[in-house]
Amino acid sequence: MAVQSLEPYDDNNIFARILRGEIPARKVYEDEFALAFHDINPQAPTHVLVIPKGRYVSWADFAAGAPDALIAGFIRAVGKTAEALGVVADGYRLLANAGPHSHQEVPHLHVHVFAGRPLGPMLVRHD
Repeated sequence: MAVQSLEPYDDNNIFARILRGEIPARKVYEDEFALAFHDINPQAPTHVLVIPKGRYVSWADFAAGAPDALIAGFIRAVGKTAEALGVVADGYRLLANAGPHSHQEVPHLHVHVFAGRPLGPMLVRHD
């Protein structure tokens, strides 16, 4: 069952094209559930994206429609990616944007892994 999303899944989004091998990516980790690759516009010394192998726009869509094995495999792939990057000991940040207010740029669920320096506060306060 798919969740109604503000934006439908676009089979021609850049991540779908990377999954199909139409666009190259600098891979960090891959298994049957997920693909992790370096961001082309890094926002930290280490900036990697982890995407599930499936047509999911957001966490809500993924949680409602993905098989349990894919959900578990994707979560494990995020951890395995951090291990492959060697960032576990010093720490890292995970970020997942969902929808227009979050500034999600690609309509395919993805998790950013940021590391490589102290990252500072998560959000700037607007009082």
